[in-house]
Amino acid sequence: MTSLMIELLEIPKIQGVTITDDTLSADLSDGRTISVPLAWYPRLMNASVEERNDWRFIASGEGIHWTQLDEDISIKNLILGQPSGESQKSLQRWLKARAAEV
Repeated sequence: MTSLMIELLEIPKIQGVTITDDTLSADLSDGRTISVPLAWYPRLMNASVEERNDWRFIASGEGIHWTQLDEDISIKNLILGQPSGESQKSLQRWLKARAAEV
């Protein structure tokens, strides 16, 4: 149990991001690559390739931010396998606003 606690305190940083049509992958400072289904993040899933590729690191590599999508994903959520916590109501509002912009 003690070693698990130590590992959780030493969370690696994100060093690289790759996004495909169905996967978000993050290269970590400890040598791992974590890949999760893009479907876990509906805003990314509904984004254009240009919007998906317009990201930046936040908090010195502890997370990723997509300005155009108003989306943030932390390394902790990726490591713990936690998908987006956005409600369906919020997502539908966002999708409706996007459709109105076009």
